Amino acid sequence: MDPHLPPLSTEQLPSSAQMGERDPKPDPQATPDLSRVLLPLGLAVLAVSAAGINALVITAILVTRRLRSPANYLICSLALTDLLVAVLVMPVGIVYISEERWALGTALCHLWLGTDVTCCTCSILHLAAIAIDRYRAITDAVAYSQKRTARHALLTISAVWLLSVLVSLPPLVWRRQDGESETGGTVMQCLMEHDHVAFTVYSTLGAFYIPLLLILVLYFRIYHAAQTLRSRHGSRLVRCGAVSSVVLPGEGSRSGSGWEQVGTLSPSTLSPVTLSPTERSFSDVSNEGDRTHITGTTSAPPLRPRHTPAARERRAALTLGLILGAFVVCWLPFFLKEVIVNSCPSCGASAAMADGLTWLGYLNSLINPLIYTAFNQDFKKAFKRLLALHCNRYR
Repeated sequence: MDPHLPPLSTEQLPSSAQMGERDPKPDPQATPDLSRVLLPLGLAVLAVSAAGINALVITAILVTRRLRSPANYLICSLALTDLLVAVLVMPVGIVYISEERWALGTALCHLWLGTDVTCCTCSILHLAAIAIDRYRAITDAVAYSQKRTARHALLTISAVWLLSVLVSLPPLVWRRQDGESETGGTVMQCLMEHDHVAFTVYSTLGAFYIPLLLILVLYFRIYHAAQTLRSRHGSRLVRCGAVSSVVLPGEGSRSGSGWEQVGTLSPSTLSPVTLSPTERSFSDVSNEGDRTHITGTTSAPPLRPRHTPAARERRAALTLGLILGAFVVCWLPFFLKEVIVNSCPSCGASAAMADGLTWLGYLNSLINPLIYTAFNQDFKKAFKRLLALHCNRYR
């Protein structure tokens, strides 16, 4: 993708992220035939994989009641955005790379650019929205649990899409206002040109650098808040002799259709998780014990030892590292290139480098659903059921 950058020239229409110009009449012998086949094939595998895993996440949330919680609605919207990137943006990019020229017409070039810029920006802003949701859930668990409704989630999703359009729309409108002429009625290139440094700063800040700063600050504060809560409640659990067998007090908060772990640093804290009956908070289990004593009935099976706090901390650190690492590795090189190329008149990037950085950003659409569901047992179970059902149909 070529996030949001300015007007097209009269001879070159913008394309998703490519600064280097392509030879409109490439030499068929310039590139080995094998590489010209393997590269599009590899990119096609990436696109199909991204579409498949995101579609699986969306389906799991829609058909599994336990996963239909406000926190997971953000995950569903993120998966939908990444699915659009995989289905609408990547295939056209594959054709463009394999043909080494734009052969799909002016109208489709404009449409592809708009979809590319908007969806990729929206995917990045979803990651920031999820970080805000996680931060509020752990630092203001009681009050936020009352606000964390389906309506609140839908308003958040709408705000993310609106902001994405506001960040992405100016280059498209600006391009139309410039008035374009075509040579011979055909467009050989579909490139986004950057003639205004101010616009480059605006678009890259809105699409990446501000969300990146927000994500880094929020996850640091999540980690700090979780450590504070753990030290505050740890001694109480030690006195109860239950440090290794239950979740810390204050972790359970009713949200949506299940319990969500919001008061401790764990993989659950960093990616939405619905807790099973054996993972509820110590205070909730104690209350159930009181009700059992009064009514003479048992409302839940006895707790079994869970992971130790140290093990949860290590897994949580791994999750946080994956979330931040994948986001930075996939998108930072592309946006650094955008700033450097557009602020330095003598600097440039080859078409091969531009393509590589663009597709590194697209790779994030495959990684996102893997990271945000990998530590969620409910998602894993839903995936297994869906895949088993699919396999049984074709036996």
